Amino acid sequence: MSQKVLLNSKEVTIILHRLACQLIEKHLDFSDTILVGIQPRGVFLAERLKQLLENEYKTPEIPLGYLDITFFRDDFRRTDKPLEANKTQINFIVENKKVIFIDDVLFTGRSIRAALTAIQSFGRPSEIELLVLIDRRFSRNLPIQPDYRGRQVDAINGEKVKVSWKENEGEDVVHLITS
Repeated sequence: MSQKVLLNSKEVTIILHRLACQLIEKHLDFSDTILVGIQPRGVFLAERLKQLLENEYKTPEIPLGYLDITFFRDDFRRTDKPLEANKTQINFIVENKKVIFIDDVLFTGRSIRAALTAIQSFGRPSEIELLVLIDRRFSRNLPIQPDYRGRQVDAINGEKVKVSWKENEGEDVVHLITS
């Protein structure tokens, strides 16, 4: 198994700032906008973007929620290992709000399909957008594309993209892992 660095810490920081600026361009004051990190790994990216937007770019406080999609996935019954659900934490109404789903890697699109179903339990958003750090563009099983992407990666099916965050793994880095 070999691994190659796709993005180092400095590159991740630059991409986070670019994504934050793209969000500001589209949402201006964020008055009707909600950030939703998809559990488990989208949460780190969502928290980092919220912090950047509020602290560095002085946007007003933006609601941030966490959405667990474990039991909304179409493949959750197809595994022999027990599933570990994460916590959904959405303490606000999504009715008629602009929701931005945030995840680290867009691969097959199945997680996003599950998130689209899961968010309906909290109301009907006026609009849903998708922000991802890594877009594995040639791996999609469903017609889902990101509105905001940090980097496109052309990885074949035997390869894995691993995003590490300093909050839980000590450094911001993205690896391409080949088995």
